[in-house]
Amino acid sequence: MSEAALRKIALQVRNWGKWGPDDELGTLNYITPARRVAAAALVKTGDVVSAGRDLATRQSKTNGQPVVHVIGAIDANGPAATDSFTIASHGMVVTHMDALCHFSWKDQLYNGRKRSETLTASGARWGSIYAQRQGIFTRGVLLDVAAARGVTWYQPNEYVTVADFEAAEKRQGVRVGSGDAIFLRTGMERMEAELGEQDIYPRAGMHAECVEWMHTRQVSVYGGDCIEKLPYPSTSFTSAAHMILLASMGLTILDWPALTELTRTCERLTRWDYLLTTAPLRLPGGTASPINPLCTF
Repeated sequence: MSEAALRKIALQVRNWGKWGPDDELGTLNYITPARRVAAAALVKTGDVVSAGRDLATRQSKTNGQPVVHVIGAIDANGPAATDSFTIASHGMVVTHMDALCHFSWKDQLYNGRKRSETLTASGARWGSIYAQRQGIFTRGVLLDVAAARGVTWYQPNEYVTVADFEAAEKRQGVRVGSGDAIFLRTGMERMEAELGEQDIYPRAGMHAECVEWMHTRQVSVYGGDCIEKLPYPSTSFTSAAHMILLASMGLTILDWPALTELTRTCERLTRWDYLLTTAPLRLPGGTASPINPLCTF
């Protein structure tokens, strides 16, 4: 898409001021108390699936900053064990929640805050992950667009489109609505299970038109085994989906969930919606936090 087309989408989906000039929650505001009560009622069988990825301590081509895990000094005569760890939250191997300060467009964060006046060496003064500390408790919907398209996985040169979103809805008999958190499955995990770890780029990705669809449906949270296809032929939208979702819409991104077991459970139960719960670490000033999303049926 051209720079002009991306700019048009960014302006059309902008939620600045919708929930007040000081709002730091963005589309999480769609998750009202009534939505939480309705989401709780989705629990029928008690099946629980984690949508978090295992933390990796080995470096690879997609894991440039592996987790550093250190076991404390072991006292052979003592009863306790201790450890410490360092996690680089962003990237393609840690399931994490992005703060709204994570991406800007032309020095503008969500709600018109200036990135240059917000981010410091000690953290973000506004829009940090701490604002999302009450967590997410809402209806989750898995959209298996690979199955809807009839493919095992998307190829690296392919986009997920609005037509794919709606084909998945039709196949699964669900409709995404206000306050819902959607997980998008393109089959990337299966591709890597069968073919080995893939390069960071090129990869299949979500077309920017999908952002307009999420805005119209009032989606509260997006996560998937893809995010955006790079590069767009644009000088300023270097990561178009991240920039528009976070800076313009204020839509929370749950990056890189694990979807294989969740997909199997949905297929086994013939259900594609569930109660989604997760929360970030209470880190004032942070741009993201590792999470372990739980899907309860």
